[in-house]
Amino acid sequence: MALTATLHHFEIALSDSDRGVYQSLDLRVARHPSETMRYMLTRVLGYCLLWEDGIAFSKGLSTTDEPAVWLHEPDGRVRLWVEVGHPSAARLHKASKNAGRVVICTQEEPTSLQRALQGERIHHAEQIEIIAFEPVLLDALGEIIERRMRWELVVTGGHLYVTSGGKTYDGAATRTPLVAA
Repeated sequence: MALTATLHHFEIALSDSDRGVYQSLDLRVARHPSETMRYMLTRVLGYCLLWEDGIAFSKGLSTTDEPAVWLHEPDGRVRLWVEVGHPSAARLHKASKNAGRVVICTQEEPTSLQRALQGERIHHAEQIEIIAFEPVLLDALGEIIERRMRWELVVTGGHLYVTSGGKTYDGAATRTPLVAA
């Protein structure tokens, strides 16, 4: 019998002072059986940090021609393509050719991702951004995760503060270009 996805419901009060975004988010996130908790939390936090009207999760891991998160223009073109984890150079090349903006959200050190992709053929690699979340924050949130979560997420100065159940967890969201200057 095949395992099914686990549905998580996040109610998030987002206060992103870095971008001037203050929004109440009501997210239903399906976690595929092969998806790690860190990966799912990276998807959720990436969605929040890049939130703008129209952003959406894709169909998920089983759909290889879609990103984890994306945003379409009214005419159907992809404005934002968000990869999670450690995407291949070929995947980033395709994404960059098909989207106005490409962002990688990861729980890895940005330098390891930069080294792994150095010298690879990636369309407009210099325009791709990495957002790296601290593994300690993801692990702490993973320990308290339930099927239904209510968070307050404050983003200020590139630092995240997630309050859930009266306790606050914090960690940096480091932004860096894929191609080091």
